[in-house]
Amino acid sequence: MKFSESLKKNKDFQNVYKKGKSLANNYLVMYTLDNGLGKNRLGISVSKKVGNSVVRHRITRLIRESYRLSEEHFRCGIDIVIIARTSAKEKDYRKIESALIHLGKLHKIYI
Repeated sequence: MKFSESLKKNKDFQNVYKKGKSLANNYLVMYTLDNGLGKNRLGISVSKKVGNSVVRHRITRLIRESYRLSEEHFRCGIDIVIIARTSAKEKDYRKIESALIHLGKLHKIYI
């Protein structure tokens, strides 16, 4: 069952950055903001500082997949923006997944 959509518009990203709450760990930064909808919207940002396009897309896929597999544990009605740090470049799926869950617990949106 799919609970989430993608956050695509720059306006939506900027809204989450300005009004949302942010927490970070070694590999990821997570911004959250209640959206008033019945579903989550996920946005992923990986800067060019992290690496070339192959590296950036790999990290994006790892984040998206780790969120997708643990999606039912996240509360609904939240806009989530995840920013990858440069230290996430060489990390494998397990490290990215544990970092994502850790931030979800810190934000109290992971049940």
